[in-house]
Amino acid sequence: MPPTLASLVHHSALKLTVRAGEDRLDVPVRWAHVSELADPVPYMEGGELLLITALKLDAEDPEAMQRYVKRLAGAGVVGLGFAVGVNYDDVPEALVAAARQEGLPLLEVPRRTPFLAISKAVSAAIAADQYRAVTAGFAAQRELTRRTLADGPEGLLVALAAQVDGWAALYDASGAVVATAPEWAGRRAARLTADVQRLRERPAPASSVVGGAGNTEHPENADRVELHSLGTSRRPRSALAVGTAAALGTAERYAVHSAIALLTLTTERSRSLHEAGLRIDAAVLRMLLAGEPDHARTVAGDLYGGLLDAPFRMIVAESPAARTRAATAAAQNAAGDAAPETGGDPLGTLGALVEVVESAAARAGEAVLVVPDGERLVVLATDGGAAVAACVEHASALEAARPASESLAGGDEESLVVGLSAPSGPIAASAAYKQAQQALSVARRRGRVCVEHEHVAAGSVLPLLADDAVRAFADGLLRALRDHDATGRGDLVASVRAWLSRHGQWDAAAADLGVHRHTLRYRMRRVEEILGRSLDDPDVRMELWLALKATAPD
Repeated sequence: MPPTLASLVHHSALKLTVRAGEDRLDVPVRWAHVSELADPVPYMEGGELLLITALKLDAEDPEAMQRYVKRLAGAGVVGLGFAVGVNYDDVPEALVAAARQEGLPLLEVPRRTPFLAISKAVSAAIAADQYRAVTAGFAAQRELTRRTLADGPEGLLVALAAQVDGWAALYDASGAVVATAPEWAGRRAARLTADVQRLRERPAPASSVVGGAGNTEHPENADRVELHSLGTSRRPRSALAVGTAAALGTAERYAVHSAIALLTLTTERSRSLHEAGLRIDAAVLRMLLAGEPDHARTVAGDLYGGLLDAPFRMIVAESPAARTRAATAAAQNAAGDAAPETGGDPLGTLGALVEVVESAAARAGEAVLVVPDGERLVVLATDGGAAVAACVEHASALEAARPASESLAGGDEESLVVGLSAPSGPIAASAAYKQAQQALSVARRRGRVCVEHEHVAAGSVLPLLADDAVRAFADGLLRALRDHDATGRGDLVASVRAWLSRHGQWDAAAADLGVHRHTLRYRMRRVEEILGRSLDDPDVRMELWLALKATAPD
């Protein structure tokens, strides 16, 4: 405990006498300061015991003393020590009355007690309190380290809660509660999910204080809660919450800082293991795509449970921002420059998709294989499982939230594009990957967030023509025919459309146009002459039909 006025009064060597403020002696003393200024307030910080002899004060003037004491109390001075036998033989009654009126403790300092002795006593008490705090902090650090090595983060939280006489909670990157101590703190910790998510948006290291008495944002929780980000990257990977009834003392602060350091080390170690797991994931995926499922199973062992034996879906996702980052990184690597700091989530929207898929799989107890592949993300998930459903739901939510006028081609550069394969097995993993790529391409062309290959195969090919390159080809192919029609010398474009739609049947096509079949034959010969190509060629007929469809009004 820091020194208080009461501890100074009970100090046998100082012989101090209380003349006013007997009920306020338990106030901590930050320092003892000597000043004979008529107004020392500008030089006070609050928490001081002010020592005076009234050298420049009229201590017997009641009005002057009321003004003097009132200013001292307003500045946060916790006590006034008056030396008798120097300028006054006794403490003036005017000063005593003013101190009682303001409730400011007034101590009588005997002639034989120098102010220096009081300053030394305060300094020694502060140093002893700091030494106790440091010693307690080191002891707490040893205990936290021991519990971490023995029981992991859960054991650390138990020890930390005991050290601060409160509770502690650990959160993952999404703001979900991972562990709490004691167990009853789980409900309190869950209320802070939104605060943890806001903390995650700030560059690490970051901290904030929420709750506490009088806090309007969390009136249901009177605890004072400190939130601290964990991890060494700019984007925090987890967070620690410490709830107490009051502000932390020095020893408790040492314990919290030790816990942050230990949890950061644990997080970074987990990160290294995670990166090693990613390398295994990538190797397993390469073997599957190379048509070697047996080798993939051997390497995977029990990592993915029955994922490689049951029907699965292949998911391929990308975003324009990821392509830009990948291209920038490649250019800088080629130039020998260091890559810029992209934070803890270098994949941007792809990183959010990873969190969604992995969290859903973890809750459902499913195995999932997630492989960042350059500018893309490849996911292998159980068909009909929670991970696939979460992916589709996430994509649907993004598409629903996007303005109708916005397209992936020219809209938000963080837009996500996802392609899903049909259900497949390990032996056909390569085909599933191609299906997912095809679905991804269709999603990009259609301006959709997510497309499943099954829907592409069951739908029409015409939506695939909604592409600027296809339209440019169609316009070029039909331009000469349209220019001819513009002169009023015949309706060649309409004639080609009618003839192709009737599969080359002259009479039926001529009837649709309301002309004689010989007129239609003449027009088709003109088409061949203008295009320089024969309509007997099925490729020519196919190209003309697709060109007509691609340029047809919606």
